Amino acid sequence: MSSNQIFEKNPNLISDYHNQLKIYASDLVNVYQSEKIKRSELENANKQVLRYAGELSSTIKNLKVSHLELKESYLDTIHRLVMAAEFKDENTSEHLIRISNYCRFLAEKLGIPKKMVEIITYASPMHDIGKIGIPDFILNKPGKLTNEEFEVIKTHTTIGANILNNSKSEILQVAEKIAISHHEKWNGKGYPYGLKGTHIPIEGRIVALADVFDALTSERPYKKAFSIEVTCNIIREERGEHFDPEIVDIFFEHLDEILEIKKVLIK
Repeated sequence: MSSNQIFEKNPNLISDYHNQLKIYASDLVNVYQSEKIKRSELENANKQVLRYAGELSSTIKNLKVSHLELKESYLDTIHRLVMAAEFKDENTSEHLIRISNYCRFLAEKLGIPKKMVEIITYASPMHDIGKIGIPDFILNKPGKLTNEEFEVIKTHTTIGANILNNSKSEILQVAEKIAISHHEKWNGKGYPYGLKGTHIPIEGRIVALADVFDALTSERPYKKAFSIEVTCNIIREERGEHFDPEIVDIFFEHLDEILEIKKVLIK
């Protein structure tokens, strides 16, 4: 039997068929409109996400700039405070810059993590901040110090630590370690506490070598600058005595680079 014959015998089927088609059509329209709305909403959401991403990127950029400006201001304040102490000792800002760069270089070659290298770079110039509490006539005395005067000089380590203690800043916390320990010796015969070997903070051990190298090769009120050869001989002799042997070995392994740093920074 053909479809026409079926519809002729059952006329209601045509009506049902048309109604069903209308329902299908209506459903298709609804689905299409729903998908169209969803697509529009998705496009709007994507546009909103892109706007948020742009705003977030701009905010992060502004925060980075503000953070950098704050950090630079903070470090500038520290530098000026250190300069106030160093000014009493008739040392210049070049001395602080050399110490900072020697310490950065040695810390990097020792494999110290990058963040701590940066902290040591900024903290190391504060090693002698305690000299602000030492009388000028002792600091700038052209001749040899008496035993009593040397005992006074030694207190710059504890004075410096007291100035820097109880800070929330990582830089100042490390600076406190350096201030109190940079005159300790590997053999335990340093001051103020006679710490020995690895009981001395690594930051203090690094600064100890950098500071002595800079002091020996610089002119001071009580002496002329030593030659590089004489200075290197002294450092070799003090390997395992005054200085951490590993740091001395790295110093000589990279001596040409250290002398290049000195050459660039010297005035």
